[in-house]
Amino acid sequence: MAIVWWHWLALGLILIALELAASGGFYIIFFGIAAVTISALVMFGIAEAMWVQLALFSVLSVVSLQLFRGPLMRMLNVQGPDTVDTLIGETGTAQQDIPSGEIGRVELRGSSWSARNKGASALTTGQRCVVIRVDRLMLIVEAEGARS
Repeated sequence: MAIVWWHWLALGLILIALELAASGGFYIIFFGIAAVTISALVMFGIAEAMWVQLALFSVLSVVSLQLFRGPLMRMLNVQGPDTVDTLIGETGTAQQDIPSGEIGRVELRGSSWSARNKGASALTTGQRCVVIRVDRLMLIVEAEGARS
């Protein structure tokens, strides 16, 4: 089966649409742009052999991803400060009993988070707790008023 120019164009547009529907990692778009480029090359008779098309698609996708993703992310300021760090000092509610030093679930700002109880006492279901630190997406909490 031969791949004609409009196959590449359709693939490219689908990949670009998937990137727009995704949460903004800016990975898929470079594969879509490479497919649209291959479509133009095939349409003008520059890349007719299947192996040339596939090789060009692979090289263009990876090279453009490596060269342009970082500057694009900086230009759009996507790699800004972590907003999770702003949770320090916020008060949440334990969704389950969390013994001291153990991991459980805490509700904070309408979302359920994984949380480690660093307080000296256990947290009971419904008890209020304060975020004292954030480790990636894990909240480090202790009972409200424990540091008074």
